[in-house]
Amino acid sequence: MSETRSDGRRPVAYKNDEFLKSPDARILRILSEYLEPLGHFRHEHIRDTIVFFGSARVEEDGPLGQYYRDARTLARLMTEWSNQFANHTYRFVVCTGGGPGIMEAANRGARDASGKTIGLNIGLPFEQLPNPYISPELSFEFHYFFMRKFWFAYLSKALVVFPGGFGTMDELMEILTLAQTKKLAKKILIVLYGSQFWKEILNFDALVKHGVISAEDLELFQYADDPETAFKILSEGLIQYHITTETGETPAIAQSRDAQDPEGKL
Repeated sequence: MSETRSDGRRPVAYKNDEFLKSPDARILRILSEYLEPLGHFRHEHIRDTIVFFGSARVEEDGPLGQYYRDARTLARLMTEWSNQFANHTYRFVVCTGGGPGIMEAANRGARDASGKTIGLNIGLPFEQLPNPYISPELSFEFHYFFMRKFWFAYLSKALVVFPGGFGTMDELMEILTLAQTKKLAKKILIVLYGSQFWKEILNFDALVKHGVISAEDLELFQYADDPETAFKILSEGLIQYHITTETGETPAIAQSRDAQDPEGKL
């Protein structure tokens, strides 16, 4: 596990590619997927996000194209709305998984409104590539799913879930579980877009009937079937929970100093 230079000396560990790719350095690779986005978010003054989930297989002109167009419209509306809060930080920035389909539509809608927009892409066997609408300085590539999920959850104040498959449902259930168990030290708004689709795919009422979730758990999310309804739910909720009654719990990601890092060393 060592590279030897022509003068017989080994490179220092942080320049040793063979070591950095080894199992022993896995913790360093994991840590880098925390630190690199952290640095970029601080540099770009990103305070929090609105995350859009949904299928990568939805095409603008395909059978589910209306969802693509609605995601684009909603992302544009939310970005236009959030621009009023931009000062020294950027609030409620549209964030996606960075790929095609619904992800592309949301990044595209934010770009339509001339806003910053984030893409958290991940390397997959079928080569998911970042879509062209992500702000270049906010486009990230992940190897570890759990680090990508961390960045989805940590900055988000709202989640909009469009129709999708395994990946979308995995991400939805993760956030629902964090909200249900109060592992998120904030109120996160969750909107399931496309009530007919979601009520066919996920029978939450049956979960209540069989006693495996509580009736109150159904209050963790709301349904919307058009961009205007979703916009109303999101904008009113964000004002209620994160503008007019904000108590400082928002991660100070865009600041150089915060309570956990008073000297600005992180």
